[in-house]
Formats: sequence, structure tokens, C-alpha cells
Amino acid sequence: MTTSVDLETHYTSRHDEGSRLSSTLKGQLELARVRDLLERYLPEPPAVVGDIGGGPGVHASWLQKRGYDVELLDPVQRHVDQAVAAGIDAVQGDARRLPWENEYFDAVLLAGPMYHLPEAADRRLALREAVRVIRPGGFIAVIAINRAANLIGATLANKLQQREKIVREILETGFSPDNERMAETTYHTVTQLRTELTNAGLRAVTVHGLTGPGGWLTVAIDAHFMDQPLPASLSDPDPLQTALACTRMADQYPELIASSSLLFAVGQRA
Repeated sequence: MTTSVDLETHYTSRHDEGSRLSSTLKGQLELARVRDLLERYLPEPPAVVGDIGGGPGVHASWLQKRGYDVELLDPVQRHVDQAVAAGIDAVQGDARRLPWENEYFDAVLLAGPMYHLPEAADRRLALREAVRVIRPGGFIAVIAINRAANLIGATLANKLQQREKIVREILETGFSPDNERMAETTYHTVTQLRTELTNAGLRAVTVHGLTGPGGWLTVAIDAHFMDQPLPASLSDPDPLQTALACTRMADQYPELIASSSLLFAVGQRA
């Protein structure tokens, strides 16, 4: 991953990645779904898992508790320090130049490099490195952001007019230099993501809608109520459980993948 000033600033002074997956309904849905899908594809523990771009180690901690041997790499020193403090074997580094030997891991998760590497050539390098360090038959899972997410999100927030130039650039190219929401961020179509993994030599590539259509319920509630308690009319049934049920149901229908703001793709090394 790039270690540009923008990315460092984003994760050290503007954004707390350590609390992102627990402090909002949207984050809680993402966390639950990542665990859903990892459980579907990971080998049984004990196995060695690489968490590349693993941030402060939220996923790595969960994997360790399940009996996996996890090693984490992230470009942001703050994240590495947080992961080490949580008892995770973590190093600062670049997804395009991994420090591990060939065929080191049984499975690899890339939960940041695919959207924090705007240049296609850099994403190819990161995927090539992930393939290099995984054993034959092992799975590589990646998370990407859907190119349509900004359009839908801006519309739900009724801010499409203010962000129209940014939204149009992302829809057309997957990137906007004026995007202030996330540093150094690229956005994928479903076809593009599948093609990038296939071209890296992975077989049986499958793309899932990570947050699915249910994710937009969590976005709307988070945006409207922020830190306020939900009224009884919206808290029963639990909106997180509603969003999860919706997204798990939609996961059975490939035509609904594009309704998800986040994409989860997995492929297997031959």
C-alpha cells in the first residue's frame, strides 16, 4: 500500500480504524459479514493466515482466538503499534513487497490494499505478492469498494449535487483526486474486481456483496441518528439483524452483488 502523507494523515489524525467496525451499525455489519465469509473459505485451524493491510488487527485478533496463527502487515505505524499491543505478530510494510518467503501462508486476507492502491499496476503487484506467499490450494480474500457506492450514498444523504463531480469521476474511472472522504481510494466494478483476481492467476474467483442491500439500512440509520439512541419503532426488531438477514439472503443471488457498497472477492491458488 502507498505510504503517502494523505494516507498517513487519514489514519492518524482523521480516522480511528480501531473503532470503525464497532462504533456504527455499518461497521458492525461489515465485521459480521467478513466473519461469515472467512468462515466459509478458511481452512480449519490451526493454519497460518496473513492479514495484509490488517490495520490495528480487528480481524487478526478474532482469527487468533479461533486458533489461527496470524501475521499482520500494515503501512501505518500507528496501526502496527496497536496490533502489537493486542498481542498480534505485526510489522510495518508494503503489500507490493511482502517480507515473507514463498508459500508461507495457508490463506491471505487483503482488506485494504485493493482500495488504497489507485494504480492498477500497484494492485497487480500486491496480488502477485499475495499469490507468491500462499501455498497451492490456499485462498486469497480481498475487500474492495463498489464503484456505485458514492452515487447511492450521496443520493441517500441528499448531497448528490454537492458531490456530483466526484461521483461522476468515480463512476467513470474508479478514482477522483478530489475525493475528501477517503485518502488514496479506488473503487471497483464487480467485473473489474473479478478480472483482477483472475489475471493474477487465481482460480474459482467468486465475488460477494459484503454489506449487500442491507448495508444501506445501516448507512441511513447511522447518518440520521449518529450517536443518539434509536426510537422504539426502529430498534425492534434490531436493524443490524435485519440488515444481516437481508444481505445473507441477497448473497444467494449474484445479480444483487452490485447493490452492495463493499465487495468481498475470493480466489484459490492453483
